[in-house]
Amino acid sequence: MTDSGAKAEVWPLIHAERAALANDLAELTEERWETASLCAGLTVREVLAHLTSGASLTPLRWMAGVIRCRWDFDKQVAMRLAEQLGDDGAETLERFRRVVTSTTKPPLPKMAVLGETIVHGEDIRRPLGIRRDHPITVLTALAGYYRGSDMVVTAKGRIGGLRLQATDGPFAAGSGPLVSGTTLALIMAMTGRTAYLAELDGDGVPILRERVPAQT
Repeated sequence: MTDSGAKAEVWPLIHAERAALANDLAELTEERWETASLCAGLTVREVLAHLTSGASLTPLRWMAGVIRCRWDFDKQVAMRLAEQLGDDGAETLERFRRVVTSTTKPPLPKMAVLGETIVHGEDIRRPLGIRRDHPITVLTALAGYYRGSDMVVTAKGRIGGLRLQATDGPFAAGSGPLVSGTTLALIMAMTGRTAYLAELDGDGVPILRERVPAQT
């Protein structure tokens, strides 16, 4: 997924991930919608609303929000999340379903949108005890993207000086003390999720742990 032709195929991957997440959440009770996500301070319902927001923002609307929030990007995210938060879980999920096939996005690369969809999907699934077997080709491509990017979330900087090796696929990157695990666990650790550190092995794990902020 590095050449222009392959990049055109990213949207179907995003749409498939959104559809899978919507299906996984279809039977949630209202109580479970209030489960704390892996995103500090946000429930799974709020993270889903954040994903809906990202699929609803054109670059122009995104910039208008940034200006309105006086370049406070966290405030902009919170404002747009609130716009998409339904009165209950069912309404929030219905709003997300409406954007499953959207190709609207803020001024971000499509791979960043795919990353947001997969990572935030796991932020939601893991606390709920839901498992998704993501296609390994998709995870491998995403891990490769995060290896070289600090856009939206610090990843490249977090793994500097470490050697990453997937145990379930071909992804490998870097040099230095080893960090090994499933491709998904590596992605989630790269993007700052402490919950996945216990699934990793190698001399580099303590170093990575120091770089992943503790969740409060």
